[in-house]
Amino acid sequence: MGVGDVSKRILLGRKLRSSQLGETLLPKRIALPVFASDALSSVAYAPDEIFIMLSLAGASAYVWSWKIGIAVALVMAAVVASYRQVVRAYPSGGGDYEVATVNLGSKAGTTVASALLADYVLTVAVSVSSGAQYAAGAIDALDGHEALFATAMVLFLMALNLRGIRESGSYFAIPTYLFMVSILGMCAYGFAQLAIGDLPQVESAVLTITPDPSYDDSMTSFALMFLLARAFSSGCAALTGVEAISNGVPAFKRPKSKNAATTLLLLGAIAITMMLSVTILAKQMGLRFVDPSDLDRLKQNGQGVPANYDQHPVIAQIARAVFHDFSPGFYLVVTVTGILLVLAANTAFNGFPVLGSILAKDGYAPRALASRGDRLAYSNGIVFLAVMAIILIQVFNAEPTRLIQLYVVGVFVSFNLSQLGMIRHWTRHLRTEQDPAERRRMFRSRVINSIGLTFTGVVLVIVLITKFLAGAWITILAMIVFFMIMRGIRTHYDQVAVELAADEEDKVMPTRVHAIVLVSKLHKPTLRALAFAKATRPNVLEGVYVSTDGPATNRLLEEWDERNLGVPLKVLHSPYRELIKPIVDYTLEIKKANPRGVVAVYIPEYVVGRWWEQLLHNQTALRLKGRLLFAPGVMVTSVPYQLRSSQIAREREERELTRVRPGDLRRGQVSEQATPPRRQVDR
Repeated sequence: MGVGDVSKRILLGRKLRSSQLGETLLPKRIALPVFASDALSSVAYAPDEIFIMLSLAGASAYVWSWKIGIAVALVMAAVVASYRQVVRAYPSGGGDYEVATVNLGSKAGTTVASALLADYVLTVAVSVSSGAQYAAGAIDALDGHEALFATAMVLFLMALNLRGIRESGSYFAIPTYLFMVSILGMCAYGFAQLAIGDLPQVESAVLTITPDPSYDDSMTSFALMFLLARAFSSGCAALTGVEAISNGVPAFKRPKSKNAATTLLLLGAIAITMMLSVTILAKQMGLRFVDPSDLDRLKQNGQGVPANYDQHPVIAQIARAVFHDFSPGFYLVVTVTGILLVLAANTAFNGFPVLGSILAKDGYAPRALASRGDRLAYSNGIVFLAVMAIILIQVFNAEPTRLIQLYVVGVFVSFNLSQLGMIRHWTRHLRTEQDPAERRRMFRSRVINSIGLTFTGVVLVIVLITKFLAGAWITILAMIVFFMIMRGIRTHYDQVAVELAADEEDKVMPTRVHAIVLVSKLHKPTLRALAFAKATRPNVLEGVYVSTDGPATNRLLEEWDERNLGVPLKVLHSPYRELIKPIVDYTLEIKKANPRGVVAVYIPEYVVGRWWEQLLHNQTALRLKGRLLFAPGVMVTSVPYQLRSSQIAREREERELTRVRPGDLRRGQVSEQATPPRRQVDR
């Protein structure tokens, strides 16, 4: 095994056979942290965004915070109920894309796919950037280096996911469950203190907020409604990630649909409880929270806060106050929150590759995205997602508040088209269904999806109105770009399929085969190529040599005549010492003289076994093949001659193929006869 193979095995683990795909399926206890970490982690920043928007009108507007939280919770409940219908009706893992394509057409499906692809990239960028901000707040050395830290975290997540979905899910399960326990425990303890009248204030409660000039005391009813709409749309970031389970149904253990629906219900209940609890506690504990770029609106005793004032996230402020007499509780909450914000990107790392593989199979994405890697994960999709997320992180300097403005739009576009598609799905099936019990179930499901469409439609309109100029236009532009690329890829594949379709003309035999064997020296590779070309019995066979040096050409001609090979040698003179162009020109001349014939070019080349030996040869054969591939009616055949060093590579490959790994015999992947025999010892 070479150095590269060893490094790859250390990083990714041993290869998995295709027959082991069932071993990678997830039980509900692992699927919940794998697919729900994004939606759960939004508890760490969705309340922050609600308070930031409301702070534009001053702290008095915080009275609306819990009402906005309830509105977001109602939308989440409707969306979760709607997606439970999706995973039951479409368990193949296509999710919103499949629902829209089947029921609304390919353009609607492509629109949903473009929205989801953009949203997955943003999920990674926002989650990891938020985690980087938490880390920078706890570790002074990271202050000012958040983008670099976030990039490193994306690469770390990429490496984990390349090891396979089940293995990465096991790594993420413990932090996710710790996050749920710590946040719910913090909130329960806080509400207990509230019940006995002993709830402390957060650190920012002593501050006041100066309203933004556009939201002063004379604010009109319309301005208030617009402000509440902005806060609501920002809070709807809590809904991102809900759709991931519908795309990941194939990763669940059987019964897949039932397990996915149960996981969705658990996700909705936990996320709603956590978000409402944090929002209500923050209001009760006197939180003051503004945009990090607008700290001058915070006042302390009538004066501005110090220049080095560090505004901690909402959860961090609540935890510090609630656990003021138990510091380990505070550090646990802050630590697991920061970790989960980074790991929440894992939801996108599971959803994006699966969606990419489905798009590739349908012809809307490069076919490389449909290929599974050594660990049965869609490796190319994982790497592509990581690269796109890193670009966003660097462009926006890992600032969640800037990135959050790009968020939500894509996911609500897919929500709406998915719910509309499900309504048409149930309507179509009701036309043919006769069983009364089944019809009642379908009616109930259609009502649920109709409610979901109403809620998500209202949210999408609000998001577009309030966030378009704030950065949502970038997401819309990205969706349009993805849409055009996918339609272009599909057009290309369709055109290729038409051109490759067999017809009667393909049965016509060529009238003439003119074979040429390229000659550089009269050595074993050349002689082998000549022998192989003779065996094919072409109409014409000749050797072709490009002359760049007169004495060398004369020596070759003399040796050719001495050996009496029975094949004429054509010498192409190259005054400018070019090797490729004379051969290509000569080949095209032969083809032009015989339009219905075929030119067969045999290229002798020798094979080396060490990577550094490749650097010692000029790779002329490879460059020549690249040029001749574009010549119609020209067939190129490589005739390899293996040097002794190639034996090293061959033996290494044979050892890899025949190596028996621990557990292979137990799993039935090798027969007992294939195991090495024990040596007999004479007694």
